[in-house]
Amino acid sequence: MKKISIIVLVGLLVLGNVFTSCEAAKNTNKTQRGVAIGAVGGALIGGILGNNVGKGGNGALGAVLGGVIGGVAGGVIGNKMDKQAREIQTALPGAQVERVGEGIRLVLGENAVRFDTNKSTLTATAKANLDKLVPVFNQYPDTNIQIYGYTDSTGSAEYNLKLSEQRSASVKAYLGTKGIGAARFTTTGLGIADPIATNDTPEGRSQNRRVEFAITANDKMVQDAQKEAGR
Repeated sequence: MKKISIIVLVGLLVLGNVFTSCEAAKNTNKTQRGVAIGAVGGALIGGILGNNVGKGGNGALGAVLGGVIGGVAGGVIGNKMDKQAREIQTALPGAQVERVGEGIRLVLGENAVRFDTNKSTLTATAKANLDKLVPVFNQYPDTNIQIYGYTDSTGSAEYNLKLSEQRSASVKAYLGTKGIGAARFTTTGLGIADPIATNDTPEGRSQNRRVEFAITANDKMVQDAQKEAGR
């Protein structure tokens, strides 16, 4: 089983040590320190990691990093995402679940979501695995789910782009039949872009044929978190 991967910013730990050691921190409460640390954390996530995304990671990872709230509200959202990530990993152990910033990147390889060759129709195995995610998605209705389809480099880039769009749309359509509101989803096909392995071997190409999810807070979750942070 792959462990849930959490991106940790060393800068936050350093900032936390500075805050707790300086004289001014003695006159602040936990909420005030959380706001300061969270705000800088948001800047670091949105800036440092965002710059890395701009260098090539434009799919689910970029989407997760693109909407950092920061501050105490960001921490509230992050806690909810931590719980959801653990539940996804439990429901589908073979999935790659990555907690990034205030969202979740979920990568489903061919072992989880498989399509017939040159087709966008979900196989029975793919449907069974998506079924395992439905209860978790339903338990967290205040999240947006962006679906990205990918292919290997076999064939033309134009053909693969169209195929990846059709496959991401198929995933959305199937989840919609399970009662998950269509408004929560957006779909994008990225074809041969953003490979996570070499396309020079069968094993690498298999890894690149995948579906990724970016799970982020919707407006309601953000507003609720801001209210909770202000208490």
